[in-house]
Amino acid sequence: MLETQFPNRGAAFRRSSILSALAALGCLVSWGQAAGDCTPSRLNIPGSKYPCVYPDGRATFRFVAPEAQKVQVRVGKPFDMTKDASGVWTVTTSPLVVGFHYYSVVVDGATVADPATRTFFGSGWDNSAIEIPEPPDVDYYLPKDVPHGQVSQRWYFSKVTNKWRRCYVYTPPDYDSGKTRYPVLYLMHGWGENEQGWHTQGHADLILDNLIAAKKAKPMIIVMDNLNAVKPGEDGTIFSARWLWPPPPPSATPAQGGAPGRPPARFGLAGFTGATFTEMMLTDLIPMIERTYRVLPGRENRAMAGLSMGGMQTFLTTLSNLDKFAYIGGFSGSTGGRGGTFDPKTSNNGVFADAAAFNKKVKVLFLGIGSAEGPGAKNFSEALTKAGIKNVYFESPGTAHEWLTWRRCLNDFAPRLFR
Repeated sequence: MLETQFPNRGAAFRRSSILSALAALGCLVSWGQAAGDCTPSRLNIPGSKYPCVYPDGRATFRFVAPEAQKVQVRVGKPFDMTKDASGVWTVTTSPLVVGFHYYSVVVDGATVADPATRTFFGSGWDNSAIEIPEPPDVDYYLPKDVPHGQVSQRWYFSKVTNKWRRCYVYTPPDYDSGKTRYPVLYLMHGWGENEQGWHTQGHADLILDNLIAAKKAKPMIIVMDNLNAVKPGEDGTIFSARWLWPPPPPSATPAQGGAPGRPPARFGLAGFTGATFTEMMLTDLIPMIERTYRVLPGRENRAMAGLSMGGMQTFLTTLSNLDKFAYIGGFSGSTGGRGGTFDPKTSNNGVFADAAAFNKKVKVLFLGIGSAEGPGAKNFSEALTKAGIKNVYFESPGTAHEWLTWRRCLNDFAPRLFR
């Protein structure tokens, strides 16, 4: 996921009373009238005129904070806002790339969400967001007049983590009207996000509704779970935002994170192994889904995919359990090929060493990436091909490590499943 950092978040908590008042005032932005060609973002709360988006991708933001001395909007990078005589701060950005963008407002050093928009959990906290529309003819992730499936939350108890957990489950449009059994795609979010990401930010349900209606994808169940799975006694900090990481102990060495401003090495992505989630998935999640829903059994009817860290988790889980999965997808997250270090004989305990055996088991190995993310995934795909491993390489034009890349990946990946 996007790992935009928002410094001085501690200051935000220390100024909570002031910010509450600012937030209330910020709601007044909806009273302003946007310019005629500046259309309110579809992620705004009802009635909010701002933020709004111009046809060329520029966006105008407004925020009411009469007592503030400096206000910025951060959409990837900061934009300084200008205050008028009535205390309303305004800025129009340079053109933003199409797609979904997290953003925040920084008021005198304190980072807050904009009360004029919905909030979305990403980067480890609830952010505001703005959507820069694609051309009108691009509608694969928008609601259409087609049969729609259902997304429901499902609570279950995990024996591995000794906790109640929640996943979201998409069932296809005809699920409630018959007795058909369906294959399952387990779809993972990225770092700093949760089980709601693929539904709220990614529109996985709408993408599948539209593909199924067009007969481009087979009806399937999609399970969206939370990667934050820890056993009792384990650290549970892998999704904490960087500024919330516990400080290193006083005796910590630089290698342990003792250097000023650095978290301990065991925290964050450095401490991520994925082993507990894999164990939980095989022990608790998959059995619960297959008890609760009409699911086709067997590896040929089971797929797993994920974005960023969810892609990493997908490879860690599936490549060590090819007897349970036949379809694998990594969106901006791969298991090798970075820095030219991939060796098919040794990577992932030698799972790629016998290309013929791997190709017989894995029906689709999908590697998706944004064109602005660099050549890592392409290099990995080429290395796999050279080693005789069949794979699909997909590149989203003009996008980076962001939700539009991953929506496009899912739109290309899903039609390849369960054929």
